[in-house]
Amino acid sequence: LTAVRREPAVRLQHGASGLEPLAWSEDHRVSVSTARSIAVLEQLSDVHSGGQDMVIHRTAVPAPGAACMLKVGPKKEVAECKEKFASSVDPTVSQTFMLDRVFNPEGKSLPPMRGFKYSSWSPLGCDANGRCLLAALTMDNRLTIHANLNRLQWVQLVDLTELYGERLLEAGYRLCKADTPCGELGDFPEFQRRHSMQAPVRMEWSGICTTQQVKHNNECRDVGSVLLAVLFENGNIAVWQFQLPFLGKESITSCNTIESGISSPSVLSWWEYEHNNRKMSGLIVGSAYGPVKIIPVNLKAVKGYFTLRQPVVLWQEMDQLPVHSIKCIPLYHPYQKCSCSLVVAARGPYVFWCLLLISKAGLNVHNSHVTGLHSLPIVSMTADKQNGTVYTCSSDGKVRQLIPIFTDVALKFEHQLIKLSEVFGCVRTHGIAVSPCGAYLAVITTEGMANGLHPVNKNYQVQFVTLKTFEEAAAQLLESSVQNLFRQVDLTDLVRWKILKDKHIPQFLQEALDKKIESCGSTYFWRFKLFLLRILYQSMQKTPSEVTWKPSHEDAKILISDSPGMGNTEDDQEEGTSKQASKQNLGDTGKGVDIDDTAEDSLHQSSDSGGREPMVEKLLEIQAQIEAVEMHLTREHMKRVLGEVYLHTWITENTSIPTRGVCDFLMSDDGYDDRTARVLIGHILKKMNKQTFPEHCSLCKEILPFTDRKQAVCSNGHIWLRCFLTYQSCQSLVYRRCLLHDSIARHPTPEDPEWIKRLLQGPCTFCDSPVF
Repeated sequence: LTAVRREPAVRLQHGASGLEPLAWSEDHRVSVSTARSIAVLEQLSDVHSGGQDMVIHRTAVPAPGAACMLKVGPKKEVAECKEKFASSVDPTVSQTFMLDRVFNPEGKSLPPMRGFKYSSWSPLGCDANGRCLLAALTMDNRLTIHANLNRLQWVQLVDLTELYGERLLEAGYRLCKADTPCGELGDFPEFQRRHSMQAPVRMEWSGICTTQQVKHNNECRDVGSVLLAVLFENGNIAVWQFQLPFLGKESITSCNTIESGISSPSVLSWWEYEHNNRKMSGLIVGSAYGPVKIIPVNLKAVKGYFTLRQPVVLWQEMDQLPVHSIKCIPLYHPYQKCSCSLVVAARGPYVFWCLLLISKAGLNVHNSHVTGLHSLPIVSMTADKQNGTVYTCSSDGKVRQLIPIFTDVALKFEHQLIKLSEVFGCVRTHGIAVSPCGAYLAVITTEGMANGLHPVNKNYQVQFVTLKTFEEAAAQLLESSVQNLFRQVDLTDLVRWKILKDKHIPQFLQEALDKKIESCGSTYFWRFKLFLLRILYQSMQKTPSEVTWKPSHEDAKILISDSPGMGNTEDDQEEGTSKQASKQNLGDTGKGVDIDDTAEDSLHQSSDSGGREPMVEKLLEIQAQIEAVEMHLTREHMKRVLGEVYLHTWITENTSIPTRGVCDFLMSDDGYDDRTARVLIGHILKKMNKQTFPEHCSLCKEILPFTDRKQAVCSNGHIWLRCFLTYQSCQSLVYRRCLLHDSIARHPTPEDPEWIKRLLQGPCTFCDSPVF
């Protein structure tokens, strides 16, 4: 493993806070918990940028202004109790009360509790745009869920701490009716109990599961749902069930509380296991005293899910080694020929692992510890869920990569050291996170010791390190089971970096991609080819100088000699002058350019008139290839749209899609001979029965002809952009754009049938990115 630094490093405005301050979502956003907000860094693989640095879009979820007061009873009674406990003669009561930050989040004599304790990303496909939700837990125990719907602003959808407090108040602070009635709020143990049963420690999202919903006409329909498990200080776990897409309070389906029986719980993780098409689930809970166990979760109305009959103890020793982090990784056992679960937990400086395997004999549990990894306690742990590789780091800047290797009985780990000091210099580390496809490692760093002295100021930065080579990333993209470029942004970014550096697509990648396109009909490989061609086109572009507004001070002679067709008519002296001037010009403009770029651009700076032509021809050739691939992808999507039209309309007058225009556009090119398209168009035209149903301009009522896939122009010159998902003209001022600004799409309207709404939910046909 050769770790290479990737620019840019992102400086944080405030210090990192909480345990595991770094998390990387499935839709390529890195959340960093800090003392004032959660900084969110979104990684983009921008095809319109020629810069070699990573493209990062930065937003933030601000911390609430007011402190969170947990609901433990009527306000007046709570105020009286607080005053009573603060002024109590018994020091065990008064001091415990004054120093407990759950009772006193505002601090009074102590500094206020500001910042975030933990953040957790939901799976992909949970918000209204089909992206990830962010669950955020503040230092003063407020648990909220946020969504980023317009890419610039984060919106709080629900405050779960407030809702759970209301539920407990209604239930009289009892989990079930059979419980004994609770004591008086004036009793200090009861006051503590009510706080500890609603002070969250951690929260984790499950995978997306399917529930059945009965409609008014007694039909059943499948509805996506997701679970959020919240672990509280007293060991209870609240499991919230949300209907998807999650829009707020109205999307909450249920909330069940489970008693884990673990004292001083510290960490939580979902266990999701599939065996013979039966899905099992549970919650892995770790304690600050050492034990780790799986708690059964009974999921009502969830299709195909089963649970354990009783808790499974993975580690029972009360050895005072706190469990800091737990990761559960689904793997395939090559010897047993079945799926299995690898549970990895950081306990002090050690890594505890447990292999769970269901066989005919029942549930097999193998466990052990990996020692000798770090000399200091592990501060952060992350895992690449695709291959099971685990990364651990301690505060001294040392990261360990642990690769699980299966044996006949269980497994063993091969580990190697990544010294971040060799990449970033002397640094202290506060958290790590691995990207969804395992291409990058994000690290929060501050300055390390210099000459045996600690730094005066700490500058917190998020830095990025490559974990894969270009060849590994390209091979993974070619063999991908996901077949979606947006979901593999970290891999495509490595490929983009390589092409921008070398200014050509490697031969092996071109050949392998052409083979895939010939042998497989998937449009994914066409989109991958389009991506490579666009990056190549960007790499060929001449790098602009630092100051594009600055006027050039060249004299007339040099301008004449540089103009096309005039270079050969000048004498030797003038030619020499122009060469010298062009060298000076290169020196001026190259200040913001790398030496490699200026060497590559020497073709541009050639003194004879033919010097520029090969580059221009190359660019025109790439542009023609890009247009050909885009046209192929457009035709494939048009066939899909026409298929939907044919299936879902009895008479095509019912649809607002310009069916006749799309058919004519597909058949207009004589060189395009696709039998599937011809048969489909024949069926549709027979159904239309010589009728046209054209679109009309909303301004002048003239017909909008379908001559271009991107826009529609009426005879009076009014121009409307076309929706790339349905090819309708967007005749409103508000429309959506895909993430990389490739194309535009219209908003769904209430009168749209379900199949058109489903078409409008699709990603971009060129770059796979979602539409906002």
